[in-house]
Amino acid sequence: MRPHRLRSVLVTAAVVAAAAVSGTAPASAQAPAAAHTAPASAPASLPASALTSLTELFAERLLLADKVAAAKYGTDLPIDDPARERQILDDVAARAAGLGLDPDSVTAVFRDQIEANKLVQRGLYARWDAHPDERPTERPDLAKEVRPALDLITTRLLAALQATAPVRADASCEPRLYAAAALSAYGHRLDVLHLKGLGRALPSVCDTD
Repeated sequence: MRPHRLRSVLVTAAVVAAAAVSGTAPASAQAPAAAHTAPASAPASLPASALTSLTELFAERLLLADKVAAAKYGTDLPIDDPARERQILDDVAARAAGLGLDPDSVTAVFRDQIEANKLVQRGLYARWDAHPDERPTERPDLAKEVRPALDLITTRLLAALQATAPVRADASCEPRLYAAAALSAYGHRLDVLHLKGLGRALPSVCDTD
């Protein structure tokens, strides 16, 4: 099993375990197409983690993938946009250096966010192709609505990466990251597709090499 798929499975298992402990299954465990409404309170039995500042932003970014997909679906705009992706990665590398962070490490984290976002978009395309009644009825404005929201998350993510640098370099990073991801997934009621996306967003967070 590939590492990012293993992480996705672990996050999913953690969310299901949290639901079992709390006695209430999250919407993501009940229905793959659960609506993304107001976040529910995460079960108190899960350990808190400083890394939730990151996983919350990962989840928020993944939920914006729905709007990206809705803006592109049925148009000639591709899911893969190498020029836009390169622009984002070059920008965060430059900003990382200014924050005293390793540009390569930060670029790896953001590359994972981009791949996670595309994973969700592809899943939504497949769902909408198979179930036309679930297709979006409105097309968000990619330039005026969606990308500014993504840019804001980018700024917040850079600040969170700077604030969590000591935790991410600690040997306890991975278990704490899984706990944080489970809390965020449960709180945002992520469905199966977005859980897979969250798992894909995690591989480069811990900097323990």
